[in-house]
Amino acid sequence: MRERTLHTLRGTLVLPSRLKADFWPWTGGAGQTQYAAPVAIMEIVYVYVKKRSEFGRQCNFSDRVAEVNVDIHPDAVQAMNFIEKDPIDTAVQCASDMSEHQVNTERFEMETRGINHVEGGWPKDVNPQEMEQTIRFRKKVEKDENYINVITQLGSLMDHCIKQNNAINIYEEYFEEEEAAGVTDEPPSAKTINVFRDPNLVKRTATHLSWYPDRSRKLAVAYSNLEFQRSSKDMCYDSYIWDLETPNKPEMIIRPSSPLICLEYNPKDSHILIGGCYNGQIAYWDTRKGSLPAELTVVELGHRDPVYNVIWLQSKTGTDCFSGSTDGQVLWWDIRKLSEPVETLVMDISRKGILENALGAIALEYEPTMPTKFMVGTEQGVVISCNRKAKTAAEKIVCTYSGHHGPIYSLSRNPFYPKNFLTVGDWTARIWSEESKESSIMWTKYHMSYLTDGCWSTTRPAVFFTTKMDGTLDVWDFLFKQNNPTLNLKVCDDPLFSLRLQDNGRFIGCGSKLGTVTLLEVSSGLCTLQRNEKNLASAMFERETKREKILEARHREMRLKERTKTEGKEEEVKEETEEEKPEEVLARVKKEFFEVIENELRRRERGRAKSVVGQDQEFDEESDDIILPKEEEEE
Repeated sequence: MRERTLHTLRGTLVLPSRLKADFWPWTGGAGQTQYAAPVAIMEIVYVYVKKRSEFGRQCNFSDRVAEVNVDIHPDAVQAMNFIEKDPIDTAVQCASDMSEHQVNTERFEMETRGINHVEGGWPKDVNPQEMEQTIRFRKKVEKDENYINVITQLGSLMDHCIKQNNAINIYEEYFEEEEAAGVTDEPPSAKTINVFRDPNLVKRTATHLSWYPDRSRKLAVAYSNLEFQRSSKDMCYDSYIWDLETPNKPEMIIRPSSPLICLEYNPKDSHILIGGCYNGQIAYWDTRKGSLPAELTVVELGHRDPVYNVIWLQSKTGTDCFSGSTDGQVLWWDIRKLSEPVETLVMDISRKGILENALGAIALEYEPTMPTKFMVGTEQGVVISCNRKAKTAAEKIVCTYSGHHGPIYSLSRNPFYPKNFLTVGDWTARIWSEESKESSIMWTKYHMSYLTDGCWSTTRPAVFFTTKMDGTLDVWDFLFKQNNPTLNLKVCDDPLFSLRLQDNGRFIGCGSKLGTVTLLEVSSGLCTLQRNEKNLASAMFERETKREKILEARHREMRLKERTKTEGKEEEVKEETEEEKPEEVLARVKKEFFEVIENELRRRERGRAKSVVGQDQEFDEESDDIILPKEEEEE
């Protein structure tokens, strides 16, 4: 195809030859004939050509014969330095050569973001925060005829769906017993699912764990250093909320004014957390508002010692809680008004309400099915049972249970049999019954390491868990074995300080001294209710309670007899001393003195006679009779 080229200052314009007929000739400045086309039908192709001067030197290649540029001959002097090696051993490997390579992939970080939905759909002139305006608008809408017709139509549809749902349960388990029976053959075991480490350089102890109420997808961990006056100046005060699927980075940071010892989710509102600080303050957080506390108690009206435990109460508002500290006080709070406590109770078991005589509270226990009762585990090893609704402060302390030699770090009721509760302290874990106050009904052996925490299984009444200072987790099943734990698991080399079980009983979180939280999953046999387990556990609790009652009655009788005997002797001595006159007392003492002397002389005479008669018989020199020993003579 022929083309015409229009030369310009910066390049060449190539025109297709088929457009030649459509161009009108015109004379350029150089006297050359050029073409211009109408705009409506012309097709233009721009070809940009580089200048010749910008190409550089042209490369010219050609074929030629090879040439030797440099030829280095061997040096005869250097040849004298070579040593001939004879024989020569050479190894040959028949296998193919292989190389090992390692590749470290980049860590994939996930970030979760949420959206908070607020109440909407109101007209612009109605403020949803004003109760009166919303009530007035609702009444106005309810009077509208269209509203009534729409609700009537929707009601029939909803009624049909509700009846359809009630007709059959698509999630019903038909073979639940068979599955439970088949699980028992599996040996008890546990495996590590995830590890959450304190991201700070200065490591702190994971003192408390709390599971997220909604499906347990998150875990709130409180970090603090409990060693007195050993905290570093660079120690961070932050605690964290971890997502179970992203262990590399905490989902949210909790920033308190003082290190947190305990942190607890609100079971009614999963956005609210309550925490007890090292300086005695109580603070609560709303995760929707950020990392800083939503409200904080006043230092002067709070605890004087670190707050070791905070528990939410069962209430209509879901804002009530109570806290315990080693200052000997239990305080009730309402998070809507944390300026002062709602109620105060001093843990003075003498029932005088003296704070100096109070026992320090470390562990608290509250069962929602018994809303008026609660229990306190003290650092003196005593469990105090209390009733909040009693009339006076003295009546609020009902009774005490003593059995530990050191602080009680954990106190929890059995979820199936609330009358039985578990305490963990010193070197043992003990199971108590409310009916037996003098001693526990069951207890573990004394371990070599100190016990730090414990809890019941939420799915099996006969299983409980304990942690120790040597970094091991013990799983006890007293229906299977009483002397030793069913499963002993070495979690880490550091001491374990905290333990929390998920509601489904399968996942356990263990916090260590260096801030490492290990998430474990137990085998299905340890978290699935076994056949007839409830009846067997109940029978064992009742049997051990009866046995302890019999032993308590026996000990009570023995103490009563000893007391009666000692009181009788004291009364006899008292009567004798009252009836005798001074002259009679002097004569009696004189008589007793001479009897002692005569007995001593007689003993010496018997000693001389033994050498004549023998070892077993004694001879009386005056009467020639055989004298019996002193004991037989008195009889």
